[in-house]
Amino acid sequence: MGGILLLEDGRRFVGDAFGATTTRVGEAVFNTAMTGYQEVLTDPSYAEQVVTMTYPHIGNYGVNTADPESERVHVAGFIARRFTRAPSSWRSEGGLGQYLQRHGVPGLHGIDTRALVRHLRTRGAMKCVVSTDGTPVEKLEKQLAEWPGMEGRDLATELTCKDSYVYAAPDKPTARIAVVDGGAKQNILRLLAEAGAHVVVHPITADADTWMKDVDAVLFSNGPGDPASLTSVVEQVKRVVGTKPAMGICLGHQLLGLAIGAETYKLKFGHRGGNQPVRDETTGKVEITSQNHGFAVERGSLESAGGEVTHIHLNDKTVSGFVHRDKRVMAVQFHPEASPGPHDSSFLLTDRYIAFAKGEWK
Repeated sequence: MGGILLLEDGRRFVGDAFGATTTRVGEAVFNTAMTGYQEVLTDPSYAEQVVTMTYPHIGNYGVNTADPESERVHVAGFIARRFTRAPSSWRSEGGLGQYLQRHGVPGLHGIDTRALVRHLRTRGAMKCVVSTDGTPVEKLEKQLAEWPGMEGRDLATELTCKDSYVYAAPDKPTARIAVVDGGAKQNILRLLAEAGAHVVVHPITADADTWMKDVDAVLFSNGPGDPASLTSVVEQVKRVVGTKPAMGICLGHQLLGLAIGAETYKLKFGHRGGNQPVRDETTGKVEITSQNHGFAVERGSLESAGGEVTHIHLNDKTVSGFVHRDKRVMAVQFHPEASPGPHDSSFLLTDRYIAFAKGEWK
């Protein structure tokens, strides 16, 4: 059965249907990772996005119950040059097609993904609709026109946990850390627990008093949507800044930037993949990082607000990390928890953030 991807600028790609037989609208983006497609699918930061993988063969090792980063698939659609229907791996517990079908996500393959990605790099991430159920193009165009897009969307409040819960409670914790869940990946919690931290998770919709109660520090997680739309959240983040050590990852990095007075903006096509080069400005060391974001913190406003840039993305020189020493803030735009990799920056969670939570700068 055939399927279609229709972009908001009118360009269309026709290929073979895969996964669920349905129609979904979202933002067309691409990911340059060679592995980790199940982690991509289940990363809440990809909510309402149609993800194209630049690596040509996807699904080779199947799926399993150990690798998901959340309880469900969050992408709106999934596209590759070729999906594998017969996976081969000792860890496989099923195929990718059936996995997408169970989660109601349409897939499309057999198209020229190189041409699609070049188009998105030139024109930027854009609205799109992917259909595998034969919906007429006229109806697809109507659905596409009605979708609001990503700017101004506070999706993090929709994907946060409903209630607070304790993830790890060792007898002698290395630090007591509250994770504010804006769509947190599970590996953030796993690595903090493995580092011996007491970890409590709170909804991003809770207030600062809840986040700061009985902990040494507050960590703001990754998540989807436009950080500038989370105005009420930013007001609560401001109450944390200067009161408790505050750390951030991805969306959390952006929220902390806004809280200290910086501005954020939408990138042309974002950074998504496990091969993103970042330079630590404090050491000169280059780390290959995992990233997934479409917004960034504006450098000039960050430095005017007293922030110190600690990491730079080497492809476009955007801010990938900052500190504010007076207000005890430390944040990175990339994912130190990665999963599946690379792991160049995992020490940030297992070492540097733990020390920072206890009031030590490392």
